[in-house]
Amino acid sequence: MAEIFSKAWPIALAVLFFGLIVMVHECGHFLTAKLFKVKVHKFALGMGPRILKWGKGETEYSLRLFPIGGFVMMEGEDEESDDERAFNKKPAWQRMIILAAGAIMNLLLGLIVVCVMLTIGDSIGSRQVVEFTQDAQSYEAGLREGDLITKINGKPVFSVNDIGFLMARESSGQYDFVVKRGGEKVAINGVKLPVTEEDGHPSIHYDFWVGKIKRENITPKLVAEGTFRQSASLVQMTYLSLFDLVTGHFHLSDMSGPIGIAGTIADVASQTQVDPDTGRIDLTMLLTILALITINIGIMNLLPLPALDGGRLFFLLINWISPKKIPQKYEGWVHAAGLVALLGFMVVVSFGDIMKLIQR
Repeated sequence: MAEIFSKAWPIALAVLFFGLIVMVHECGHFLTAKLFKVKVHKFALGMGPRILKWGKGETEYSLRLFPIGGFVMMEGEDEESDDERAFNKKPAWQRMIILAAGAIMNLLLGLIVVCVMLTIGDSIGSRQVVEFTQDAQSYEAGLREGDLITKINGKPVFSVNDIGFLMARESSGQYDFVVKRGGEKVAINGVKLPVTEEDGHPSIHYDFWVGKIKRENITPKLVAEGTFRQSASLVQMTYLSLFDLVTGHFHLSDMSGPIGIAGTIADVASQTQVDPDTGRIDLTMLLTILALITINIGIMNLLPLPALDGGRLFFLLINWISPKKIPQKYEGWVHAAGLVALLGFMVVVSFGDIMKLIQR
């Protein structure tokens, strides 16, 4: 039983993570719809056949078999309706808020998770250089102890997470830094670090270290600042990764869908251990993954793509500012086509996830 539990609980945790993210997202739509008195027919967590339903009023609440999504079904959302409480009868600004609320709730959840992570953690990473290896090339180029790294190759460094991410994007191992030194900005260009190839990917060999703020020195102000900085890092990682995918820097095989993400969560969860000295569990990696996923979903949903909230917002904005409205049936066709394309894309990515699991 103990062996079965040790294998089952990381998978259950992955399902719980996805369930929490979906619930928060759909609650954003649901609560703002109720706020503006839109008639809501269904609120569902999960997809596929119902395994549980409740509710005696106008809204049916349900839990569905496959924990990979959810939906809120509103009157007049995808069709014309004469009901005064229909979604299509509400002012454009209210409909925009309802559509954007799911993604905004995901971003807020990311902020909360990062705040919790920094509050319970043993330290907060710093952007300040504290040490060099012997004969460090970065030191020869002009980097010094005490420098606060603010930019790498023109991209802002919000937190320590950005340092590794931004440097990993440059396979040549050559970087332009901007640092704060003595209250002034100093540009340090042409920093060259050794690069080797591991498993077909470039591996950067760092010759400097940045510091950490220990738990006893962490204040509420540092937690608040760190929360926004690390959340900004996750936002930057998301859109830069998307840009790298579109421009061919990353390949489709480098992506992970729900299956791959669930596997990563399960792997990290299974490796999480209790500190024998303090008796505390280090949840940093798990919470970082949760924050990254929910922020990623929030940003992706705001992209102006068919079938996503951002696509619906785009059509709503066009209809708001254009004298000639796009018929709702045509918009519905576009979203339906987008949904088919999105599902096809997810099938391809999920197939890749399964093949990676088989090849382990």
